[in-house]
Amino acid sequence: MKPRATNTIRFITGLMIILFLLTSCLGQAETLPSHSSTVTPATEPAGETGTEAPAKTPSMTNTPPPPSLFLSDELPEGIVDRTALAPFPLSDDPGTTLWFGPTAEAPVGEELQSSLWVYALAAPFPTLTDAVTLSDLQTFWQGNPEGALASVKTLYIPETVASNWQGRWGEPAIPTIVISDDLPAADTLWAENAWAVLPFEALTPKLKVIQVDGISPLIKDFSNDDYPLIFEFQLILNENSQQTLTETDRQSLINAFTPTNRDPEKMTTLVMTGVTALVRATAYRMEINGVLYPGEEIVDWLSEANLTHISNEVSFYEDCPFPNPHSRLLFFCSNPEYIELFDYVGADIIELTGNHNNDSLFVYGVDVVPFTLDLYQQRGMVYYGGGLDLADAMSPLLVTHNGNRLAFIGCNASGPDYAWATETQSGAAPCGDYQWMADEISRLRSEGYLPIATYQFYEDYYNFAEEHHIRDFGLMAEAGAVIVNGSQAHRPKGMAFEHDAFIDYGLGNLFFDQMGYTDMYGNNLVQVRWEIIQRHTFYDGKHLSTELLTAMLEDYAQPRPMTDKERLLFLEELFTASGWNSR
Repeated sequence: MKPRATNTIRFITGLMIILFLLTSCLGQAETLPSHSSTVTPATEPAGETGTEAPAKTPSMTNTPPPPSLFLSDELPEGIVDRTALAPFPLSDDPGTTLWFGPTAEAPVGEELQSSLWVYALAAPFPTLTDAVTLSDLQTFWQGNPEGALASVKTLYIPETVASNWQGRWGEPAIPTIVISDDLPAADTLWAENAWAVLPFEALTPKLKVIQVDGISPLIKDFSNDDYPLIFEFQLILNENSQQTLTETDRQSLINAFTPTNRDPEKMTTLVMTGVTALVRATAYRMEINGVLYPGEEIVDWLSEANLTHISNEVSFYEDCPFPNPHSRLLFFCSNPEYIELFDYVGADIIELTGNHNNDSLFVYGVDVVPFTLDLYQQRGMVYYGGGLDLADAMSPLLVTHNGNRLAFIGCNASGPDYAWATETQSGAAPCGDYQWMADEISRLRSEGYLPIATYQFYEDYYNFAEEHHIRDFGLMAEAGAVIVNGSQAHRPKGMAFEHDAFIDYGLGNLFFDQMGYTDMYGNNLVQVRWEIIQRHTFYDGKHLSTELLTAMLEDYAQPRPMTDKERLLFLEELFTASGWNSR
């Protein structure tokens, strides 16, 4: 019996061992799949175990691929940020998910973004023509130039504009029309007597913007609706697309397309003027006809600008005598009430380099410059080129508008000595050897400012610049000024472009009573009635354009816009004095 019991025990024991092993294997089989499918992210700290819900592998994600995009061949430079579009595959199929191109060719679908691209018709600066019509451009395109365009040898047009015109007007005349996005520099247009259609932001002061159908993109109240050289582009989510956009993709796409190349928030217009002296016959007319009388015919030109510059040579004095229109004395003061004229025309920046700022000190023993500066300050006007003392007078005026950083600086070269500021006396900044001003301009330019330099220079009644003008004005251009003006001239003088600066050796009068001037040879110069008012446009930190507005003085006090015939005669003389051929 004993052997059988032993065998039974052995059998039971063996069976229990087998069952235990089977149970252990089954337990491991249940836990292995969970452990082996755990994916540890690259950012997970070492040593953590996969005890939580398993993470998905890349092959298990449900994120859809980014939509594909079609880009038209008719797009202007700068409208697309290619880097921002990197996540979106480009397609040659116009019927793909996304489409961007000219609005006239857009497919049916949801508009995600619209871009307006503004162009300007530009000619060499000494061009006499001010305006053409779109019809004039069409006849030129078709090889039949007429009127103002008859003398133009070539018209350069970017591909975006040419494609639009080709669809409307047919094939262009060759070689009169040159189609290329690689548009020539301003000097080439001058040399070839050629014009160009340029993107707005590509303009330069060496080129004159020609109005088309009476509209210039330089004016502040520019309207997109009526201007014929504006083109619209749209980003469309194709109606036939089955793909939806995530909010992230939608925003990325919108950010990749520039809304416009003419953003009013990046634009500044500055008007600059010549001699103002509210004295003698001008002051007498103000007493008779009202203080605002001198500005009534040109107020829109002056007040429309963002910044308006007035070079006021004469200080205000509370006890200034009633004006004598026939006085031949050259010591001046102005009634403080006359400052209302500056308010009326929108004056913002007052230049104080004038010869007569300290006449009241010389004649009456009263320093009226502090009183005058208080009047400006009360009206929100700022000043430069003169001040309460030498340090104040030599300090540049810094103005930032719509991101454009301008610096105004000026000096008086001609004196008299008592007009100059000293360490203890008010007055104008003396030019001295000009080096301090050149050094300051270089410093300002290095800090990102666009310096504007003005001189109260030595007066003459010639229309051309002499050697000392060219030398001393050129010094500021070489130092980095973008504009150099002579504020002293009673007769407008010639101009120049040097070192990427626009130089005007003398703008002529603005509000001053000269209806004629008899020179040393007995000649009566009526050209003292001719006036230049400059309108400068700055865009995105760049000096974009200079326009010449022309006026004629009437009644010893009131400038008015010139007639077309007067303007033509004036500009021809001015361009000749500049050494340029009128176009």
